[in-house]
Amino acid sequence: MGSDIGALNIIFTEFYYWVTIVFMFFIHVGFCMYEVGASRTKNHMHTLMKNTMVIPVVTISFFLFGWWIYFAMPNGWPFGDLMAAPWATPWSELMGTHMGGPAATPGLDEELAGTATSTMYWARLNGVFWAAFLLFSWTTASIVSGCIIERVKSGAFWIIAVMLGSFTWILDAAWGWHPAGWMVRILGYHDAYASGVVHAIAGGTALAVLIVLGPRLGKFKADGTPRNIVPQNPWLVTIGLFLIFCGFWGFYAACNIPIFDVQSGDGVFWSATNIYLTPTTLSAITFNFIMALSGGLMATYIAARGDAFWTYSGGLCGVIATSAGNDLYHPIQALVIGAIVPVICYRLHGWVERRFKIDDAVGGVAVHGYGGFLGVVVAGFVLWGYPSSYDPSYAPITPWGNFIGAVIMFWVLGFIPGYVLSKILQAFNMLRIPREIELVGLDLSEYAARYMDEDDVKKAELEEARAAGYLKA
Repeated sequence: MGSDIGALNIIFTEFYYWVTIVFMFFIHVGFCMYEVGASRTKNHMHTLMKNTMVIPVVTISFFLFGWWIYFAMPNGWPFGDLMAAPWATPWSELMGTHMGGPAATPGLDEELAGTATSTMYWARLNGVFWAAFLLFSWTTASIVSGCIIERVKSGAFWIIAVMLGSFTWILDAAWGWHPAGWMVRILGYHDAYASGVVHAIAGGTALAVLIVLGPRLGKFKADGTPRNIVPQNPWLVTIGLFLIFCGFWGFYAACNIPIFDVQSGDGVFWSATNIYLTPTTLSAITFNFIMALSGGLMATYIAARGDAFWTYSGGLCGVIATSAGNDLYHPIQALVIGAIVPVICYRLHGWVERRFKIDDAVGGVAVHGYGGFLGVVVAGFVLWGYPSSYDPSYAPITPWGNFIGAVIMFWVLGFIPGYVLSKILQAFNMLRIPREIELVGLDLSEYAARYMDEDDVKKAELEEARAAGYLKA
């Protein structure tokens, strides 16, 4: 690597994204704790392992084809041409340890614009870019995971996680979260911190799976009135959500380019940018993140009459609802949007549950799906007329462009594939656990030997204690 300022910029950027990955890992830790706390004791181990194994199954599939999709399909596959992405194919030398010297693969340097700088760029940054997007993939899968706890077969969920995390989500990122994505060019779609790109698609997928999967046993009374299945460990739920809040700092930072020569490489105007390469600052998103979180917490606390579960969820929904435009919002705008949208989503969750008998165990469809959808739509109105890209030929941000984008995210790439895959899994009896197993608990059915051994150990200890005279009775 050279010794000029460009090399220093690359090294700084490499470290910057590495730090965001560490922060984003807290999101997955938080989801694990949150789901275990929300599930009943008889299903704790199953719930934990279901979400834990998202890590290997999505990581491997994302390495094999997910990363390539992002760079190859921004033109609107299957209707647009595929773009070359030689650094993102799993067999590429740049998908592994590489110090940035000349490429050993014949013709690779030429494919990378014919410069040593391009090879150095991808050699040093490819792994941390890949991992940052991978953590987004885990998040989309974990959103679905929480909604469907206590009744889904683990294998079915992992198949859904691969579809969402390594195909449909990264395809929507290619369309609407790539600087050259067709939705940005044609619609002026703006979703800087992924209200739609991550959250709406995951919420739409979760809704589809829930419709096919059906409610947990005992969730609804004979007259259709929903019962409240309370979290078994409120402390785990609380800590899990706070870890998700913490991880969102990394999520937001990972959606930025830390330092970029904005004015076509003239060396005059350097700035942090959003993922579309238009300028913003870490200060801007810090103001707006905290204001949106505060608005969501306060408003949902009032609407839910102090219910802790929905207060925390409302804070998260406030952040999600403002994420589409938090690169440009004023903090007061973030506060207001972050307060209003979560209350709408909270009310909508209750209505959908009663009207359609949808058993969303953690309210994830409302918080992520409805909140993300509305967040994209609101951004289209509030940011109407702003540039969507650094390229002046792209369409500006408009209400209709963002509304169409929200429909694509929630319904076209979220709900429809999720519904089709769930129906296929259901047809092969792979989706839902049997009734008798659900009644006794997934842990007892899957880990019966372990629990029986535990009982035997306790009996053996008592017998030893009596034989030694330590117990009188």
